[in-house]
Amino acid sequence: MIILALQDVRKSFGTHEVLKHVSFTLQEQDRMGMVGVNGCGKSTLMKIIAGIESADAGSVNIQKGLRIGYLAQQGELDGTETVQRALESVFDPLVRMEEEMRSLEHQIAEHGAEPETLQRLGGRYDALTREYERKRGYEWRSRAAGVLKGLKLWESREMETSRLSGGERTRLCLGRMLLEEPELLLLDEPTNHLDLKSIAWLEEYLKSYRGAVLVISHDRYFLDHVCGRMAELILGTVETYTGNYTQYMEKRAEVYETRMKAWELQQKEIARQEAVIAMYRRFNREKSIRLAESREKRLEKMERLEKPQEENTVRFRFDVRRRTGEDVLQTEGLEKRFGERILFRDVKMHIRAGERIALIGDNGTGKTTLLRCLTGEEQPDAGRIRWGTGVDIGYYDQHQAGLNEGKTVLDEVWDRFPRMEQYEVRGALGLFLFTGDEVFAPVSTLSGGEKGRVALTELMLRKDNVLLLDEPTNHLDMDSREVLEDALSDFPGTILAVSHDRYFINRFADKVFVLEEGGIREYLGNYDSYFEKVSRDQEPDGETAGMSRTALDKEKKRSREEQQRLKERKERLKKAEEAVARAEAEAAELEKELASPETYRDPEQAALKTKEYHALKERIDRLYREWEELEAEE
Repeated sequence: MIILALQDVRKSFGTHEVLKHVSFTLQEQDRMGMVGVNGCGKSTLMKIIAGIESADAGSVNIQKGLRIGYLAQQGELDGTETVQRALESVFDPLVRMEEEMRSLEHQIAEHGAEPETLQRLGGRYDALTREYERKRGYEWRSRAAGVLKGLKLWESREMETSRLSGGERTRLCLGRMLLEEPELLLLDEPTNHLDLKSIAWLEEYLKSYRGAVLVISHDRYFLDHVCGRMAELILGTVETYTGNYTQYMEKRAEVYETRMKAWELQQKEIARQEAVIAMYRRFNREKSIRLAESREKRLEKMERLEKPQEENTVRFRFDVRRRTGEDVLQTEGLEKRFGERILFRDVKMHIRAGERIALIGDNGTGKTTLLRCLTGEEQPDAGRIRWGTGVDIGYYDQHQAGLNEGKTVLDEVWDRFPRMEQYEVRGALGLFLFTGDEVFAPVSTLSGGEKGRVALTELMLRKDNVLLLDEPTNHLDMDSREVLEDALSDFPGTILAVSHDRYFINRFADKVFVLEEGGIREYLGNYDSYFEKVSRDQEPDGETAGMSRTALDKEKKRSREEQQRLKERKERLKKAEEAVARAEAEAAELEKELASPETYRDPEQAALKTKEYHALKERIDRLYREWEELEAEE
């Protein structure tokens, strides 16, 4: 069933027409990804669907009564409530139902000898119980706990919302919206502010989500795993494709080639017809003139195909001035702390020439700080860093802090490479889509993506042989990311890149380093290889290299003890879950009995069952607390 239909939607800002003739439909339970270059109007289109902005023309038809969830629509946090309370407030209607059910139970126990009153109260109790079950009332506590854990808010659950960071507030609002379960979720870059584990959790949540999802994202791995349809906003119109992101890219290339061939064939036919018409006119005879006019009329009636167009994309490649030695980087015992807080310690790395390494880890583990220590911008509190011979380090800062906001784009790059001629600098900037007067724009006026392109221009011109990249795909549109990946695949040097972009990691990496407080875990292969090993609880690659036999035995013993502890914890957790399930089943049976008027024909028996039910609910609350404590041990 169609729940959303857009027909010929248009939107302009001044003389700039952002959306022209946008039409598409969304079915219930669709999971559609929306992509397009930065600034093409994706967020504007989503705001029009959400009712925050209005279209200049066209229609947006939404199924009557459809509940829409849009992150920006979520209510402001009042700042005084705790994170857990803010999240669980979604279930206040269920809590009120529980309170009414408890009240009815007491009333039924008190009026057990009054058949008419009993019938009325029992009827209401029965209806309320059915509604409570339909709304999954018995699950709400575990669902709230699952979202808190999945979005990494469990440890902050007792914190007042006023103390949350911007990213934490966004995650909390996202969690509330997911628990509200609207029939249509509108998600604009939902993976922002999430680490890899939280993104993986969100993927699984959305795959089993009961409603429809329309999501804007630059995370191609996320789109591959969540979406079954794709919509590309290109040159103001929308084209839809069946399949995930990878399938869309394949079909898009096929469609473009087919359209280009059709256009080229038509152009050849038009040129041939025009040549024949010109020849007939040169004959200048009555018959030939009639033939020329006839062909001209047919040519005028021909439906002309438009030449397929693609948005401009970045095109560049990285090169090096010289080669490095075999050993590029070695670190021993690196440690960094801020006050009492330890970011990381005992970081040992050995990077060899030509390796392509993705550095990943939970938010707050210090990945960016580690890169800054390697570049010398930060000093480690302990340990040693030793760079190899012939190393030239190129550093890409995700915040572009090194750019001079007071300069123009041209001066920013030219001042760093003063020996270049202006036409050479402008040519380099042209590769990154800075053309004409755009090179005279102040850096301070640029968007995040545009600043990223300036930084990449400078990095390309430096020709360094070791690249340290901090979230290089942030702010880049899809096509620019693809081109960056192609450029890095041809790069003859060494790469160490911090990234949350799993698609990007799969394209460039042959190793994955996982940064934790206690050091680095090393895995051979790309992200998928790493994820498969972690899912199977395999040991990291090369983790025990260089350890003595005694140290290796101690490490194995610690590993066995840890595995045993985890096994015991899983067993306790399983038993706790089974106990909760049994108690909930007992409670459901008792509620059915208490809802039946037959029960109250024997007031004494009804009172006993009511007492038994209250005791059971107290036991369920205790079992939930025990289960939550076990979950919190992670």
